Amino acid sequence: MVQVAPKNAILAISPSHYLTFYRMNIAFLGLGNMGVAMATNLLKAGHQLTVYNRTASKADPLKELGATVAATPAEAVKDAGIIFSMVTDDAALQELCTGPDGLLQALPQGAVHASCSTVAPDTNRRLAEAHTRQGAHLVATPVFGKPDAAAAAKLWLIMAGDDEAKQKLRPVLEVLGQGTAQDFGTDPGAANLVKLCGNFMLGAAIEAMAEAFTLAQKSGLDRQQVYEFFTGTLFNLPIYQSYGKLVAERHYQPIGAAPAIIRKDLRLVLDEARTYTVPMPFANIIFDNLSTTVAKKEDVDWAGFAERVAENAGL
Repeated sequence: MVQVAPKNAILAISPSHYLTFYRMNIAFLGLGNMGVAMATNLLKAGHQLTVYNRTASKADPLKELGATVAATPAEAVKDAGIIFSMVTDDAALQELCTGPDGLLQALPQGAVHASCSTVAPDTNRRLAEAHTRQGAHLVATPVFGKPDAAAAAKLWLIMAGDDEAKQKLRPVLEVLGQGTAQDFGTDPGAANLVKLCGNFMLGAAIEAMAEAFTLAQKSGLDRQQVYEFFTGTLFNLPIYQSYGKLVAERHYQPIGAAPAIIRKDLRLVLDEARTYTVPMPFANIIFDNLSTTVAKKEDVDWAGFAERVAENAGL
């Protein structure tokens, strides 16, 4: 069992990071790799956690750590002051909120729902209005980082929604990420648009490295050496180092996110681009390469779309 700290105790989250702890009743809905990692950190911080997942067996590791397992979303949230959701797409989030046993029907007054899924901005806008009608709040809270970053509490978090609800949520977010969650205002859709922009930029970086490393290799240079040079000098950044390693080695394991999931994200990027009349040719290239990866049913990380560049070059 996880040891629970007493109310108002000071918890050491890391050697240089301390917070005043208030034990809260929290619900976490959606227990994929990201959800399990985030929920585990909430338990380790001493919060009382109720979890729900459509495939109930995925909750077993959290149950062993002391979480309560609910049979429905409504049951999970009925006593919760804060609710987290991390599901695959817009349809799953809509069902979680408004389905026959959806969370909206059971939300306590004043509860705050941190919607962490990567969905269309308008989806969270509509759901935020539905939460308001129930006397609760939805704060869009997308995250950046792979499951290993989530497990290490090193996610980057962004948020948008009601100001008072964000203040209630902030202390809980401290145990999930690094730095302070960046506030993008009161429009819940704004945080999701930032998330989509970020995923597009990650895709563009992967595509750029794939093209550069492939050109270097075909000209007779060592692909790995080129990667090591650039990530140790001009592009000495975690994103280039982590994804660049996959691209340099052409080995796209372990899987952080499946190609189909990020293909969905790029489709949302292109939907927003059409809405605002923004030409995004690079986004179309990434989307098409991801579509090929999905069609080939390759069991790889989403960065595996970089392999299309090597294939097209005859490697």
